[in-house]
Amino acid sequence: MAKVLITSALPYINGVKHLGNLAGSLLPADIHARFRRQIGDEVLFICATDEHGTPAELAAAEDGLEIAAYCERQHAAQADIYRRFALSFDHFDRSSGPRNHALTQHFFRRLEARGLIAERVLEQIWSPTDGRFLPDRYVIGTCPHCGYGRARGDQCESCTRTLDPTDLIAPRSALSGATDLERRPSRHLFLRQSALVGELERWLDSRRGWPPLVASIARKWLAEGLRDRCITRDLAWGVPVPEPGYEGKVFYVWFDAPIAYIAATQGWADLDPGRRDWRAWWWGAGDVEYLQFLGKDNVPFHAIGFPCTLLGSGEPWKTVDVIKGVNWLTYDGGKFSTSEGRGVFLDHALDLAPADTWRWWLAANAPEGGDTDFAFGRFAAEVNHDLADGFGNLVHRVLSFTAARYGGAVPEGGEPGEAEHRLAAALDRHLADLRAHHRGLALRRAAAEVRAIWRLANAYLAEQAPWTAIHTDPGRAAVVSRTGINLIRVAAVVAWAFIPGASGRVLQALGTADPVPAWPEPGRAALHRIAAGQTVSTPPILFGKFPPGWAEAQRQAFAGHGETAADRALAADWLMHIP
Repeated sequence: MAKVLITSALPYINGVKHLGNLAGSLLPADIHARFRRQIGDEVLFICATDEHGTPAELAAAEDGLEIAAYCERQHAAQADIYRRFALSFDHFDRSSGPRNHALTQHFFRRLEARGLIAERVLEQIWSPTDGRFLPDRYVIGTCPHCGYGRARGDQCESCTRTLDPTDLIAPRSALSGATDLERRPSRHLFLRQSALVGELERWLDSRRGWPPLVASIARKWLAEGLRDRCITRDLAWGVPVPEPGYEGKVFYVWFDAPIAYIAATQGWADLDPGRRDWRAWWWGAGDVEYLQFLGKDNVPFHAIGFPCTLLGSGEPWKTVDVIKGVNWLTYDGGKFSTSEGRGVFLDHALDLAPADTWRWWLAANAPEGGDTDFAFGRFAAEVNHDLADGFGNLVHRVLSFTAARYGGAVPEGGEPGEAEHRLAAALDRHLADLRAHHRGLALRRAAAEVRAIWRLANAYLAEQAPWTAIHTDPGRAAVVSRTGINLIRVAAVVAWAFIPGASGRVLQALGTADPVPAWPEPGRAALHRIAAGQTVSTPPILFGKFPPGWAEAQRQAFAGHGETAADRALAADWLMHIP
């Protein structure tokens, strides 16, 4: 049994997240956590809302709320949505809590004591119109690298390059839109990443199993020359800088946000202090396998920035073993954007279709080898084919036949033959491949293998046709029906990490429901797990089909930025036609 720590990139507090956030970090992390629990590993799956920085200030101001009240409200809203998407966090915390404040200040003092903090005077953007310094995200302009016209002062969303506000061309205030910006001096603290290049390179050389996308981004940053990083900001909301003369400044959100993984683990331990030890996961934790899941725009902060903090402290903190980074899920040929309200957001998604349908499609089309474009037509067609026709139909026809012909009891009689031996061998191969894909963090391949197991089961039943055999060879019909019921159990167990809601209902109908269904046994044993005589039931239809016209109606409803009451009414009308 392995000890596995899993973290997902912290979702920003500013508003409900979109499908791209779910596809890029939250869902892959959850699917892997569920799989590792199924094979018996000890898993700790940690996440939190990222509540510091300018996005929180801007969103709170827009809503007319104090920042603390805004963050509290949004954390509750996000936690509820993630619960409804069946994300199985062991703990979902907040980066603005006292634990993260204390830890962030601890790391700063350790870095300062080791000579890795430097004070420098910077030219910052001052807005006479707003009467204040404008930190990174309060400044918008044109990216000097790719020409994107709405780049932020900390990072360009288009090319992912990190920026400083003074790098932007034609900058303007995100608060007022003012362009009469000035440069004024302001003292700030820097983490001397340049002094850690050698140690960081040795650390990167020791990592194994990183996807090429992640490894190439990390190496590119080193090859271009690692610069010292400013870790303070002229803001009131955040972790205060414990340094004389720095009153009124806070730490940069990307300095404290990754530290919140540790703070959230402390929060998890605090829920049961007599039995849980957070240090066992982070301090000298050589027996822990640590995996991070995130989008490619977050790779530099996790492959470079956070390791510099941990290594630079000189303390035995656990560093990440594998970073699973993915490309972007795009929407209608463009980027999803929380700030611009572009795309399908998670609360709207749950109004349109069950969580399992989104989980399945996003996993089966995970943006691993390149960006994936979301389109309603493709979503509806693939969900209808895979979930309604593939898995749902498999379950319904076998269990309804069992109810009709055997009174809902697994039938006795007959002996497995050559067809069942071939089936067991094929099932073994698929299970081995599926397990390997999960271990290799290959989400699309894992989903494809689950689909292949569903196809294998459907093909076996179509070929052996117990509904026909029962008229001429009742013993053979009993064998095939019994095997089919066990095939359904395997099909549901391997799908549980992807579609836990539907899989759980199937397993409950089979009388084998466990909080975490154990990974299937080898083929022959798996096909005999549910014995003759056991009572099974037929669950309601698992997945209704999206009707003709549904996809086009949604495409039109979500064509603009945001959503109107009329759009929501149209979506609700279509939803009524989906069983």
